[in-house]
Amino acid sequence: MPVEAEIRMQVAADEEGSSSQSAVKPARREALETNAIRLLVVVAFLVAWQLVSGPILPRYAISRPTDVARSLGQLLSSSAGWGDIRTTAFEVALGFLIGTGIGTVGGLVLGTFRYAGRVLEPLIAAFNGIPKVALAPLFLLFFGIGDISKIAIASTSVAFIMFYNLYLGLRTIRKELEDTVLVMGGKRHHVLTYVTLPSLTSPFIAGLKTSGPLAIIGVIIGEFIASFNGVGHLLFVDSNNLDASGVFAGIIVLVIMALILNGMLSLLDRTVERRLGLQPRR
Repeated sequence: MPVEAEIRMQVAADEEGSSSQSAVKPARREALETNAIRLLVVVAFLVAWQLVSGPILPRYAISRPTDVARSLGQLLSSSAGWGDIRTTAFEVALGFLIGTGIGTVGGLVLGTFRYAGRVLEPLIAAFNGIPKVALAPLFLLFFGIGDISKIAIASTSVAFIMFYNLYLGLRTIRKELEDTVLVMGGKRHHVLTYVTLPSLTSPFIAGLKTSGPLAIIGVIIGEFIASFNGVGHLLFVDSNNLDASGVFAGIIVLVIMALILNGMLSLLDRTVERRLGLQPRR
């Protein structure tokens, strides 16, 4: 290769690398500006909350950020508080996993066997129409006020979401794609690898992200109705004692749990996309 051609190729490569780096810098700057604006919004909200508590709105109803911070510190510094947090986290995690397993298996089975799906899907829809709050006392009567009843409530909420996401996801897979793989000499496991799994990835991840908060809600409902520990029990006690700062502290703990769960599911989403070679979702 002539020397001039090598020089031109090297210059072109350097220009491409510099252009990609210059494109990364605005993206980073935009991310920093967005995070800074978010922080300013939070700070402005906290300042406004502190100012209106007392002179405008009753302090016993909305408390103050300083009081909430004090109650949150007391909750996190006590062994009893961490025991309640561990109890709720355990119930949410186990209920989420059990509900995901039941809903995934049910959706795949009824989505694969179409006749069974047509027979049972209306019955499942009717059962899903029952508010989970109405089912909570039934689970408490059947399983008691221990952890099992809260896990059952959470898993029920999650199972229906996962079932419908995968059931409808299987029904919407284009038959032409499966036939194309088979015509090209592929086997059933090729159809599963190249058609079924990529098509079900988005419904599956969407179901996980949707059902995660529902698992937390189900556990808190159960703990709020009847329990002797857990964050929901703390919320119930603090609300009866008109302790607004304690209620807000418990809510902050639940928000942190939801953020951790969502972060784990987002990491799972990116990992699955990378392993399957899918286009990242924006």
